[in-house]
Amino acid sequence: MDTSRRDLLRRQSDLTWALFEYHLERLEPEDFFWEPAPGQCWTVRPDAGGKWVPDWADTEPDPVPVPTIAWLSWHIGWWWGTASDHARGRTPRGRGDVVWPGGGKAAVEWLRGLRTHWLEVLEGITEAGMDAAAPFPWPDGAGYTVADMAAWVNSELMKNAAEIGQLRTLRAASPG
Repeated sequence: MDTSRRDLLRRQSDLTWALFEYHLERLEPEDFFWEPAPGQCWTVRPDAGGKWVPDWADTEPDPVPVPTIAWLSWHIGWWWGTASDHARGRTPRGRGDVVWPGGGKAAVEWLRGLRTHWLEVLEGITEAGMDAAAPFPWPDGAGYTVADMAAWVNSELMKNAAEIGQLRTLRAASPG
């Protein structure tokens, strides 16, 4: 079968999203801020104006804090939005420019909207465009292409979907 890289990346994305939907459909509002290791988690918190702000460190701590589903869903919005910006040749949004909508249905719908937007971006990339240089998510950008970036998007989504699914099932199995 002769197929384009974009078609392959789209099929991978669709499979990953289908696995993620299993958990998205089952998320409860309480799942978003559940901390499996209280005091050792990264989450999002409202600032004085009510804007959700993610916990963050420019140098990754050791040990890495356990992220909450709230933090993971914000993180998906940040990297997916930044990848979309790069793929469209736009100035990438900063971490502080990504506004998380809050937990529950708002977050789930936001994530679904991000996916729709990414699929539009992916559809706009020609086969020749797959070979264009892509500096994201690699700081030096050395030798990476838009196809590499799109494959990274699929991998990152699979990782974050698995983390969210694991947290959801752990919370459901936890006493109290």
